[in-house]
Amino acid sequence: MAATAPPQRSRRDLRGFIELLDSRGALRRISAPVDPDLELAAIADRVLAAGGPGLLFENVTGSSMPVAVNLLGTQERVLWSLDMERPEELEALGERLALLQQPRPPKGAREAVRFGSVLLDVLRARPDLDLTPPCRQEVFKGEAVNLDALPLLRPWPGDGGRIITLGLVITKDPETGTPNVGVYRLQQQSINTMTVHWLSVRGGARHLRKAAAMGKKLEIAIAIGVHPLLVMAAATPIPVQLSEWLFAGLYAGEGVRLARCKTVNLEVPSHSEVVLEGTITPGEELADGPFGDHMGFYGSVEDSPLVRIQCVTQRRNPIYFTTFSGRPPKEDAMLAIALNRIYTPILRQQIPEIVDFFLPMEGLSYKLAVIAIDKAYPGQARRAALAFWSALPQFTYTKFVVVVDKAINIRDPRQVIWAISAQVDPQRDLFVLENTPFDMLDFASERLGLGGRLAVDATTKIGPEKRHPWGEPLGRSEELEARIDSRWVELGLADIGTRDPDPALFGYTLEYVLERLAGQT
Repeated sequence: MAATAPPQRSRRDLRGFIELLDSRGALRRISAPVDPDLELAAIADRVLAAGGPGLLFENVTGSSMPVAVNLLGTQERVLWSLDMERPEELEALGERLALLQQPRPPKGAREAVRFGSVLLDVLRARPDLDLTPPCRQEVFKGEAVNLDALPLLRPWPGDGGRIITLGLVITKDPETGTPNVGVYRLQQQSINTMTVHWLSVRGGARHLRKAAAMGKKLEIAIAIGVHPLLVMAAATPIPVQLSEWLFAGLYAGEGVRLARCKTVNLEVPSHSEVVLEGTITPGEELADGPFGDHMGFYGSVEDSPLVRIQCVTQRRNPIYFTTFSGRPPKEDAMLAIALNRIYTPILRQQIPEIVDFFLPMEGLSYKLAVIAIDKAYPGQARRAALAFWSALPQFTYTKFVVVVDKAINIRDPRQVIWAISAQVDPQRDLFVLENTPFDMLDFASERLGLGGRLAVDATTKIGPEKRHPWGEPLGRSEELEARIDSRWVELGLADIGTRDPDPALFGYTLEYVLERLAGQT
């Protein structure tokens, strides 16, 4: 899609990003009435699967609020949220974050200047306080709280209720006062209560355990309708010793403007469309779920902490920002593709032989990783796979790691399949780790929470890895390739090879296969 020249930078709130999409022809406004129960998500799902625009539903049954969805439904729009145009710019951001993650003394003047530039970024990224925040233009307390007024979605027929999916969930460490900002699913339980679903390793869960040990309630705020880059920053589990808001400021290139909540000692982005304020009493839980998840199945019902909402603040005429999970493609998968690029420099700093890595969306964005290495010695592929599994917390649940030579384009499945087919002997090149901690949502595991991992060495074998001569790879001289290039127009072939071919030409009909499998269940 040809893009018109947009403003240099969108205003740093949800409305500014919506205006940016509109100016680029990447937004569709829908005025026809749409039901948030099943119908809205089904419409958005079809549009997303077709690579379509962001959607703003202006007439949502049961609520006066418009609903924005699919705003981050393409990699291009994820880049726009960060004021970027090319995926390579994400790696430049990752390089700057890598310097902060593992700082080391500069080796020369050039590195000193670079590190100094990053420190200046940190200073610019410090949050500041907004004394007249838009998010407090309307306030509802006590009996005036009514969660039914929000256009919460129920995306799938078997879902247990209405949910919030893109709210920033904010808590503080009861001992240190350090805030945590995460993106967790919340299910509405009544007109003023919700359950929050978070893993035990997440910051909010740690804060709740500390509050329980101290005999205190845990204060919580949910900020809905923030600029998408804040969602992206909150969803990034990179182990940098920075406050969540400072990290978000590094993403934005400027400090996040915060506002104090009305009834709890927490701060939220001042431009939030809606803010829910409440408390969690340790031990008070209700059944949460089931819900359709990113694995493509319904998750189980779990007892989850109960949030009692005591205050709602909002902008005038607020916009509700949401998404939903399910088998890719989905918006969370698009975010993962962008985060993949940001992780790459951080991985290279920890594992120098890694040239590139890719988490394919069809591999659920973290279940399968393809790594390209600059191979120099026998056994290096196995070492790289083991190092990858322990490099960052989010790679703990990666089931499959395929290691290929640096000459392979890891984003081209045809090249990866060739490397596996041509360079792997299963009895030599498969490496299995058994009974490792695993994702509770992975129903393929023999035992939930415990599973195996597989590394595939699809690199060219060297030294003692081989017992016979390795084949000479096919290739043509650079002189011949250059001569063909110079004659391409003369040969009448100028219109061929200017864009990537349709994968269906080579037998790739993935969606058709997935639909057939779904029909058999």
